[in-house]
Amino acid sequence: MDWYSIVKFLHVVSAILWVGGGFVLFLLGVLAERAGNVEEKLQAMLASGQLGGRFFAPMSMLTLIFGLIMCSFWVGFSDLWIIIGLVGYATTFSIGMFIFKPTGERMGAMIAKEGVTPAALAIGQRMMSAARFDYAVMLVIIADMVFKPTTQDVGILAGMALVVAAGAALAFGGTRRLVPSAA
Repeated sequence: MDWYSIVKFLHVVSAILWVGGGFVLFLLGVLAERAGNVEEKLQAMLASGQLGGRFFAPMSMLTLIFGLIMCSFWVGFSDLWIIIGLVGYATTFSIGMFIFKPTGERMGAMIAKEGVTPAALAIGQRMMSAARFDYAVMLVIIADMVFKPTTQDVGILAGMALVVAAGAALAFGGTRRLVPSAA
């Protein structure tokens, strides 16, 4: 076994914990939303906010660090797939730090102070919308790491662009209601 294999293993494990853990919480929120269970959805969103700085941010940083180590010593930084991966990472890290973290904290404080209110639910809904886009970006990062596209791989690159566009449309093209409207 060589150092590259060890660093690559650590990169993949930290990525699995980061992406997989977050996806499970997102999926719990979506399932609760479909079932109309506001409490379970709020629990998933609050857990995402609580784990953001304690678990997801460190795992994402470890993923980046191990990836940068591999690039520095073995792969380099000039390949298109490396650039796409770094841009994708910067995008999803920014979403986590500038949307998920403050939104989760604001929603948690609001619920602690006032209970579950329509305003708190609206904040949670915006968080779920951003998560749709975030996981589209993460899917592209995963595909990028597996396929390692070059400029010649037009089909793969087009597919990746389509996934990001679909994620943006799902996230920002209209939001679903967290609570059914009173008719």
